[in-house]
Amino acid sequence: MFLKNYTSSVAVSITIGRIEATLIRCGVKGITKEYDGKGGVVAIVFHLPGDKDDISVRLPADEQKAQDAFWKDYCDAHPDQWKRKKTRGDFKDQAARTAWKLIQDWVEVQMSLIQMQQAEYIQVFMPYIWDGKQTLFDRVKTNGYRALLPESTNS
Repeated sequence: MFLKNYTSSVAVSITIGRIEATLIRCGVKGITKEYDGKGGVVAIVFHLPGDKDDISVRLPADEQKAQDAFWKDYCDAHPDQWKRKKTRGDFKDQAARTAWKLIQDWVEVQMSLIQMQQAEYIQVFMPYIWDGKQTLFDRVKTNGYRALLPESTNS
């Protein structure tokens, strides 16, 4: 499996701090974090300056799905379950570090595009625009992506 940052040793808290520092340097108006109830961060929410109102953006990192991907890759590489030396739990911390490091890289690239006037805030963060309940992507997905299609012209 191709996976950038799959060996990251940077602690999640440091990576999240770096993400916040990048966002602050690039002019966001506020940053909050959402937690899973066990002290783990599940998303960063920040506010971009909009034409009329600020725009909320929610960037999640799904550590569980990242762990699933690590486990699947390991199992594919070691198909004989009796010869496996690791358990699914052995990938938990690495999955979290990698998931957040990927978010950091992505934010840095997006902010670079914005600062180079190659893109606008809304353009790059549109799928993650947050209304307090769901992202724009989630809303479009829930509606079967119909909002992306032109209306039928059948008579």
